[in-house]
Amino acid sequence: QVQLVESGGGLVQAGGSLRLSCAASGSIFTIYDMGWYRQAPGKQRELVATVSRVGSTTYVDSVKGRFTISRDNAKNTVYLQMNSLKPEDTAVYYCNARARSTLSASVYGYWGQGTQVTVSS
Repeated sequence: QVQLVESGGGLVQAGGSLRLSCAASGSIFTIYDMGWYRQAPGKQRELVATVSRVGSTTYVDSVKGRFTISRDNAKNTVYLQMNSLKPEDTAVYYCNARARSTLSASVYGYWGQGTQVTVSS
């Protein structure tokens, strides 16, 4: 199995910055795409950003130019640098990874427990 643990959430004023981290551990064989999702109260979970194993990235339009996703394959960790935060960025942020464990030849999607980001106006 693969476990994901997020950190770095918190309360910040509009215009501020936060950096989220998500470390994968367990019986990891290979981690493929990694990404960040978020879910605001009363809304569906949405994809924020993804990064491939070789560093190709995608972003939802609302965060382009403000958020940067990156990863450290040696540490099995993905980051989300969030700048110029807005109140509408308030949500629980979830880390996701597509990975193959040493226990199976199949590739599964794994989720972290979520970390709260609150942006005050």
